[in-house]
Amino acid sequence: MDTTREQPVIEDDRITTFGRLIETHALLTHSLDNELRQAVGIPLLWFGVLLHVARSPNQIRPISELVAATAFTNGGVTRLVDRMEAAGLVERLPCPSDRRVHWVGLTEQGRDLLQRGAEVHLQGIQRRIVDVLDADERASLDAILVKLLGTADACR
Repeated sequence: MDTTREQPVIEDDRITTFGRLIETHALLTHSLDNELRQAVGIPLLWFGVLLHVARSPNQIRPISELVAATAFTNGGVTRLVDRMEAAGLVERLPCPSDRRVHWVGLTEQGRDLLQRGAEVHLQGIQRRIVDVLDADERASLDAILVKLLGTADACR
């Protein structure tokens, strides 16, 4: 009589590892979002948009490029930028070479809020990641994330 049994697919280590990645992302996102909302009054998503724009050449970025950064649709990004523009954090700028394209730039208020938010965000990252992992673990995690991002880009 054969007593070996196949492991149920839902108990596969690959599913478990991916689940831990998703749960960790959700936990960190929720915690860091709450901190930003309480400290500076914006959600983590808005902070991410401000950061992407600030890190772009001349601190402007085509709206279409924010789709990948936010995982929203074109319409979703347009509505997001509308809300951020109404809050005075960003402004729409026309593309000089293509009237169909609009860029997003930071306002002075957006730059100020980004700076204050970055200080809060960095403290949260320090507590939840840097203080928990040693330098080698952080370096390994970063290398793994870069590698995974590279495979995700190849699938697009």
